[in-house]
Amino acid sequence: MDTDHTVHAGTGTATLLIDAGNTRVKWGWLQRDGSVAAGTPYAHADSAAAAQASASWRAAAPVDKPVAIWLCNVAGPAVDIALRAQAAAAFAHDAQWHPVASSAAAAGMRNGYRNPTQLGADRWVSAIGARALWPGTPLLVVTAGTATTLDVITADGMFRGGMILPGLSLMTRSLARGTAQLPDVPAITPPLPAWADNTQDAIALGCLSAQCGAIQLAWERLLADLASSTTPIRPRCILSGGASDALAAALTLPYTQYDNLVLAGLAHLATHPATPSATFVGDPSA
Repeated sequence: MDTDHTVHAGTGTATLLIDAGNTRVKWGWLQRDGSVAAGTPYAHADSAAAAQASASWRAAAPVDKPVAIWLCNVAGPAVDIALRAQAAAAFAHDAQWHPVASSAAAAGMRNGYRNPTQLGADRWVSAIGARALWPGTPLLVVTAGTATTLDVITADGMFRGGMILPGLSLMTRSLARGTAQLPDVPAITPPLPAWADNTQDAIALGCLSAQCGAIQLAWERLLADLASSTTPIRPRCILSGGASDALAAALTLPYTQYDNLVLAGLAHLATHPATPSATFVGDPSA
């Protein structure tokens, strides 16, 4: 991968961004212009792909500087340990780790959750990334992954809250596991008929319609909130995540598709750090 590394927080380090989701790891290098050069995602269970990612990190990292790693991990401690081991094997110098958790405020965003630390780090960092990309715009951020999340961000930078529902794959698998005769539908591939004439399409259509119905309801609520404002601003719906293509093909409301929102949020946090802090590979406090 060709990289044009940015300098992290004035320390002379290159910056690696890692989004460890429930199913896959996404990663990329922060560039001097603030963009992200994304690498190839890999599944947690795919050890060969993880080794290939480590080799890519080693090949792209500067040999004379430590690497700063900004991490958003919602996959648990075992994945954290594995990523730290990968970094230790990949880099000649100890990596400076910046694990991100939800907080009351960060990078100009305010957290409207009743208990700010309860908000998933991936939702928080995605919101920061979306606001950095579309500042001053009311946003409905839809992330279609293992779970589907719908989050509202106000024009002035408040994470208002949102919804969590099972992702498309979880919906279809739950029907197969919880019933005696319904089959598993491994993939939903639009276009689907208006009325399904076979069981596989009926499951796919039902699950996809449920997802789109929740998005439509959230969109209408956001529009209603904005209509009562003295200075209404046109909102934007952002679609992200592995199942966003299926949703995009079925939605009737306007949307913008953008992948790697978490990486965009990590990039914004890395270039707008509130309080510089780091942990190091091998540090007992890590």
